[in-house]
Amino acid sequence: MLLPQLLPLLIVSISHLCSGFPSYRSLAGLSERDQDAAVERLSTEAVYPPSPPAPMTYNGTKLVHDEAHPWKPLMAGDIRGPCPGLNTLASHGYLPRDGVVTPAQIITAAQEGEFWQPQKGISYDAALTATYAAMLVDGNLVTNLLSIGGKTKKTGPDPPKPAIVGGLNTHDVFEGDASMTRADAFFGDIPGFNHTLFDQMVDFSNRYGEGYYNLTVAAEYRYHLIQQSIATNPNFSFVFPRYFTGYGESVLALNLFVDGRDDTTVLGGRKLDMTTALSFFRDSRFPPDFHRVSSPTGSEGLREIMAAHPVRPGRNLDGKINNY
Repeated sequence: MLLPQLLPLLIVSISHLCSGFPSYRSLAGLSERDQDAAVERLSTEAVYPPSPPAPMTYNGTKLVHDEAHPWKPLMAGDIRGPCPGLNTLASHGYLPRDGVVTPAQIITAAQEGEFWQPQKGISYDAALTATYAAMLVDGNLVTNLLSIGGKTKKTGPDPPKPAIVGGLNTHDVFEGDASMTRADAFFGDIPGFNHTLFDQMVDFSNRYGEGYYNLTVAAEYRYHLIQQSIATNPNFSFVFPRYFTGYGESVLALNLFVDGRDDTTVLGGRKLDMTTALSFFRDSRFPPDFHRVSSPTGSEGLREIMAAHPVRPGRNLDGKINNY
């Protein structure tokens, strides 16, 4: 029973406070009296059950961009975050479209919507660990809710500035530097899709993958992103757990964004076209008639990408570039 010992440390050292105590935010930073008052108020908003769902039996590829799950544009107040997979699931209604979810909803949607499956690759237990660790770090344990990202608010009429208020966008965890299509935190506008970075991904796909994102491209582009951040971001940080989630996002696109009718169970043969990639990364949208993966998948390819250009965890020091 490690939870009682770990919970105070996780809350105090990692979580953030948001004014107004929304039901998906942590209560970290409050005085004991204010915590008690917030808990009393939020207890009426609790979403149960907090226990995880049982693993589903994989039944093959299927249409996931179907009539029951149409894509819809964001409404005012909807939240999206650093993960294009979760963003897409929310925009198609596999998750609540406002982006405020329970851990159980993430696990269920990830299985139904084509993302990971428990029988192969990333194990069900590992998926549970990642989801509920995110809940401890970023969620509200009273209401059993968290957001899949941060909410952007305008702090001035020109230009709009992002106000990060919580969820899976905690820096150096799921969100972090050297992202495939999001700017480093040092440069601002973290939630926004960065077309310049995507153009680099297209360039690497042309150079190493004949126009497709494949395992070779994933390795080369990941190394490029790390080196680019070392050379341009004086606050660049690539430490645990971001170290693993950074490499993980490189294989996520290859494992999960390829149509199940076109992919292969052999990772080295999988390839992602740039039109489909743009649909996921920029629009949080399944391409028309998209089918989920043809076999259970998860983190296959992670070791190959890490081994291609070994980089140890680290950071730029003293606010200077090129001293990783």
